[in-house]
Amino acid sequence: MKEVFARDLLHQEVVASNEPVFLTGWVKTIRRGAHFSFLELNDGTDLRNIQIVLGEKLPNYQAVTKLNLSATIKVTGQIALTPKAQQPLEIHADQIDILGQSAADYPLQKKQHSLEFLRTQAHLRPRTATFYAVFKIRSLAAMAVHEFFQKRHFVYVNTPIITSSDSEGAGEMFKVTALDLNHLPQDAQGQVDFQQDFFKKPTNLTVSGQLPDEGFTLAFRDTYTFGPAFRAENSHTGRHTAEFWMIEPEMAFVDLAAMLPVEEQLIKYVINQVFLKGQEELTFLNDNVDSDLIAKLKATTTSDFAVISYDRAIALLQAAPQTFTYPVKWGMGLQSEHERYLCEQVFQRPTFVTDYPEAIKAFYMRRNDDGKTVAAADLLVPGIGELVGGSQREERPDILAEKIASAQLNAAEYQWYLDLRRYGETVHSGFGLGFERLIMFLTGMTNIRDVVPYPRTPGEAEF
Repeated sequence: MKEVFARDLLHQEVVASNEPVFLTGWVKTIRRGAHFSFLELNDGTDLRNIQIVLGEKLPNYQAVTKLNLSATIKVTGQIALTPKAQQPLEIHADQIDILGQSAADYPLQKKQHSLEFLRTQAHLRPRTATFYAVFKIRSLAAMAVHEFFQKRHFVYVNTPIITSSDSEGAGEMFKVTALDLNHLPQDAQGQVDFQQDFFKKPTNLTVSGQLPDEGFTLAFRDTYTFGPAFRAENSHTGRHTAEFWMIEPEMAFVDLAAMLPVEEQLIKYVINQVFLKGQEELTFLNDNVDSDLIAKLKATTTSDFAVISYDRAIALLQAAPQTFTYPVKWGMGLQSEHERYLCEQVFQRPTFVTDYPEAIKAFYMRRNDDGKTVAAADLLVPGIGELVGGSQREERPDILAEKIASAQLNAAEYQWYLDLRRYGETVHSGFGLGFERLIMFLTGMTNIRDVVPYPRTPGEAEF
């Protein structure tokens, strides 16, 4: 007798009527009857449940029908095809073994739970249909990202989680130390003596793998990182978490104009792979979370992304018929309301905004010939705003050194980064794609906390 799985049964891959089989899983619902009962079983391999038909002749019929939700069982029985019913088949049970009990106070009873409540049950919420779909799509999207780059011969680089430098120059970093916080050593100036710490200097959790990745790009040509990043930003919006995952490719001999098609191709590839392998989950989310989800994703794969300059973006915003919370002027960083207006109202598709003012962008971005803007581009998508940020990197060592000084960064900490320019400088570009924002776009979820398995936000670090 063979074990079968819902993913195979429900997709008609290994189905034969009256074939004896067994399967294991969790009880989702029980409809009790005097002589027959119907049990819904989920085995974790598919969004949908398998219906189990129980007869009173089962030796443990009463015990099984009194099981609490989420109890684990092994069902031995025969497949019965039911083409005229809502489900394509059911299992007529000959034997049910109770593998594990579930307490009566199981929090996820068969009723509608709010997303806010489910965040307090992050360890259990993958058992709900919504979060099963979300995290299945997250898994498919992650694999698609790797497939995209591997097919194009990019080298996957694991960059450090602990670092002594700040890639963004923002200073919003989590400090890492092995010192006793109740008895901090001090130097002659009364400051914390990091010479006595593990790394002999101040260190932090990284905000980006970009800078160390560039070192590999200038050896392997095309590389990418895909890993966690951290930012100690006291933000309570639905788009920010303190711990997140970043996709960061770097490409040598590629300028800004040549980089943008790679971003577009990546987004479209991931969407197409999710359509191919996660159609069931997308359909569920379209029916229950965002009724425009599938149409939006299909439109994204079939349209050319718009490209406009920052100058034109400002002009369009200033001419907008609506009033923004944040007044628009040249030199400002675009807010979410501005980004969404451009891609949702003006262009109605993903939109690249290029050539931002140098003063509001990171030090490593290449200065344009106008002396006031940089060769940078943000990709704005409907429903989210900024999804990707990228730039051509400053390859000229003298200008890079000047920009490091202007950002008031410790020049000694960035000497190795300058060496990359001194020893074989070349044009190169890269971008950072926030993976959680991509999952929001793919699932229609509007709060980033609902696409992260265990979200880390200000004041929240449970599980």
